[in-house]
Amino acid sequence: MSGMGGPSGRMMGGLKKDPELKNHDLAPGTVRRVIGYGAPYKGLLLVFLVCVVLSAVAGVVPPLLFKTIVDDGVLKGDTGLVLRMAGIVAALAVAEAVLGILQRWCSARVGEGLIYDLRTQVFDHVSSMPLAFFSRTHTGKLVSRLQSDVLGAQRAFTTTLSSVLSNVISLVLVLAAMISLSWQLTLASLVLLPVFLIPARIVGGRLANLTRDSMQLNGELSAMMTERFTVSGALLVKLFGRPSHEHEVFAGKAEALRGNGVTIAMVGRLFMTAMTLVAALATALVYGAGGWMAIKGSLTVGTLTALAGLLARLYGPLVQLTNVRIDVMSALVSFERVFEVLDLKPLITDAPEARRASGVPSIDFEQVGFTYPDPELVSLPSLEPVTPGHESRNQQVLHDVSFRAEPGQTVALVGPSGAGKTTITNLLTRLYDVTEGRVRVGGDDVRELTQESLQQMVGYVTQDAHMFHDTIRNNLAYGAPGASEQQMRDALAAAQILPLVDRLPDGLDTMVGERGYRLSGGERQRFAIARLMLKAPPIVVLDEATAHLDSESEVAVQRALDAAMADRTSVVIAHRLSTVRAADQILVLEAGRIVERGTHAELLAANGPYAELYHSQFE
Repeated sequence: MSGMGGPSGRMMGGLKKDPELKNHDLAPGTVRRVIGYGAPYKGLLLVFLVCVVLSAVAGVVPPLLFKTIVDDGVLKGDTGLVLRMAGIVAALAVAEAVLGILQRWCSARVGEGLIYDLRTQVFDHVSSMPLAFFSRTHTGKLVSRLQSDVLGAQRAFTTTLSSVLSNVISLVLVLAAMISLSWQLTLASLVLLPVFLIPARIVGGRLANLTRDSMQLNGELSAMMTERFTVSGALLVKLFGRPSHEHEVFAGKAEALRGNGVTIAMVGRLFMTAMTLVAALATALVYGAGGWMAIKGSLTVGTLTALAGLLARLYGPLVQLTNVRIDVMSALVSFERVFEVLDLKPLITDAPEARRASGVPSIDFEQVGFTYPDPELVSLPSLEPVTPGHESRNQQVLHDVSFRAEPGQTVALVGPSGAGKTTITNLLTRLYDVTEGRVRVGGDDVRELTQESLQQMVGYVTQDAHMFHDTIRNNLAYGAPGASEQQMRDALAAAQILPLVDRLPDGLDTMVGERGYRLSGGERQRFAIARLMLKAPPIVVLDEATAHLDSESEVAVQRALDAAMADRTSVVIAHRLSTVRAADQILVLEAGRIVERGTHAELLAANGPYAELYHSQFE
C-alpha cells in the first residue's frame, strides 16, 4: 500500500491527479495536524529520509565513475583502476539495493501504522455518534472515509514525501554533476525541456478529466451492485421480474467505463511514447554534440559517457516535480476529509463526572419534551446522499410526557404510528437526549450516568431484530460475552427457538447470513429475545417484540417474555393490545402527548381512545 513505483509509474500516477486540487484552500491548521500524526514515527521517518537521500546520491555517482573508468582506466590501459572502479560501482549497486529494502521497510511500518491509527480513530469516533448521525449518513460515503481517504492520507508520509525528496535531491545532484562536466552540453540538453514539459501539462489535464470520469462511473457501478446484491435488493429485483432492465442499465454503465478505460490507455501510451522519443532525441543531441567535441579534443570520451548516463536521470524528476503541488494537495485533502469526520462532535457524550448506573431499576419521565436535532448538529453534508439546498427545521415530537414505572412494573405504550412511542424508548437509552424535562433511571438523570452502564442496565428488542452476518453463537454472545453454551441453550429454550437450533446441522455454529436473512422474521425475533434473556438486564424495552410472529409462536414467546419481564421494570410498545392487557400502566399517545393512562380495565371503563382502539381490533 505504501510502496513506491518506478519512474514511469510515478510519472503517470502524478499526471492522473485532479488539477482542481491546485486551487483548493486547506482548512487552517491542517498541515500542523498532519505533522502531528507523523510524530510517533519520527525515528522511522528519519531513517526513511536518510535512505531516500543516500539512494539519490547512489544513483548519481555511477555515471561519474564511468568517466574515470573510461578516461583514466580503459584509455590509459590501467587495468587495476578499471577493476577498482568497477568494484565500487558494484558496491554502490548493492548499497542502493539494501537502502531500497530498508526504505521500503520503513515506509511500510510508517504507512501501515498510520493507516491503523487513522482507521481505528475514525471507527471509534463514528461508533460514538448518536443514532441521528446514522439516520442521515450515506453508508458508502462513510466507508470511503475509512478506506480510500485514509489510504490517501497515508501517502503523505510515504509515496509523496519520498517522491518529492528524492526527485529534488536527484535533480540538484544531476544538474550539478552535468554542469561540472560540461555546461555547454547541459544547456543543450535543457533546450528540449519545453518539448518535454508542455505535453506533460496537456496530457496531464486530459488524463485527470478521464480519470475523474472513470472514478464517477466506477462509483455508479459499485452503488448499483451494492444495492442489488444485498438480500433485500436481490429479492426486489426477482419479485418484480426485471432482469433484462437491470442488465441494460448495468451494461450501459460498464460500456461507458470500457470506452473510458481504452481512451485512458491510449492517451497514456501516446504520452509515454512521446516522452521516450524526446528522451531519445536528447540523448542523440548529447552524443552528437558531445562526440563532435570529443573528436575536437574539448571533451573526453569518459565525460561524454557520464553525461549520457546522467541525462537519463534528468527528465523523470523534472516531470514529477511539475506535479508536486498536486501530489501534496491530494494527500493533504485526504487528511482534511478524515479530519472533517473527526471534528464532528458527538451530540451525546458522557458528562465529565458521569457515574455508573447503580440505583433500583425505576423509570421516571418528568415533563419531557423532545425535538429531533437539526442536520447541521448531527451530520456532514458531504456524507449525505444528496446535499439538500434547504431543509425545514424539525418540529417538536413529544410534549410534556410524564410517567413513572416502579421497579418490577410494566408500562405499555400504545397509539397510532408516529405518536412518539419509539421516541420515548430511545430517550430512555440515550439514543437521543431530551430537549425539555428529564429522564431518570434509578433516580438519576440519564445524562449524569455513563452510557456504558446505562446500556448494560437496559435490554432492548426492536421491531426489526438485527443479526450480524455471523454464527448464532456469536450473535447470542454479543449480549453476554461470557455466557456458557448451556446458558445459551437455556435462553434459546425460553425464547421457544431451541428446537430449530437443534435441527440445524451446525447447531449454534450455523451462519445466519446478512442481517440474519437466512432466518424468517419470526425466527430472528426469537433469537433477539434469546439474546435479551441471556443479557438479563434489570430494565427491559420491547418495541413490537412479537410483531413478526404467527399466532401460535406469539403465544409461546409471550409466555417467555412474561417470564423474562418478571421482577424487571419493563416498557412495552405494542399495536396488538392483547399483549399489554396485564400491564401495570397503559399510556395512550397521540401526536406526542399522553392522552390517557391507566390499567386495561380502567381505560375500557373510561370509553376513550383506548377503548375505541381496543374495540376496533377485537371486533
